[in-house]
Amino acid sequence: MDEMMRGLPEIQVLRDRCRAMAMLDAILSPDWESRYYSFDSKWGEGEEVASMRTGSGDDWFIVFSGAGVYGRGFDHEAPNASQVLQAVPAVFEMYVGEPAFADHDGSPRATLCFWREATDAEWGVSVADHGGHGLFELLIEGTPQAYQRWAEDYYETAVGLAEVEHVYALRPLTPAVVARLNPGLEPADLEGDIDEIGYPR
Repeated sequence: MDEMMRGLPEIQVLRDRCRAMAMLDAILSPDWESRYYSFDSKWGEGEEVASMRTGSGDDWFIVFSGAGVYGRGFDHEAPNASQVLQAVPAVFEMYVGEPAFADHDGSPRATLCFWREATDAEWGVSVADHGGHGLFELLIEGTPQAYQRWAEDYYETAVGLAEVEHVYALRPLTPAVVARLNPGLEPADLEGDIDEIGYPR
């Protein structure tokens, strides 16, 4: 299963996918609490965070910084295996104990983690048994078609492939694209999300 996680793309491609998925979720679900995917381009000084929450206890967080990328995931159906975090390189150690990624009592929570320094040629991965690889399938597959299938199932509505492709290409939103994804919504309604995600205008 380590090989599956090593199927993650180059850092910039991963960042673009995370932003596209967060923007699409912002359009399809104006209520932030109901969203699966989010992206905070202003999380910290020189740091951005992509996140996923299923609402049933599964989540992942990916930090993008000048040092590279650090990510961790938690599958609530698997036992907490925070020992996987022991393999994280020292340059990302500050994120291992990050309260935002911890359990309610502040203890680290993870069933897998991965990292890639800016100069690395490949991803490093540390995974427990049954570590929740499936949480990353959509991100690894990385196609508009995969997101369309997932969104139609999750949001129980038709989602236009052309519009998903528009957002995956990080093209500026137009009233027509937004309206076809969510009738009654306009780009102006998404200004806060566009700013937070760092989506191109």
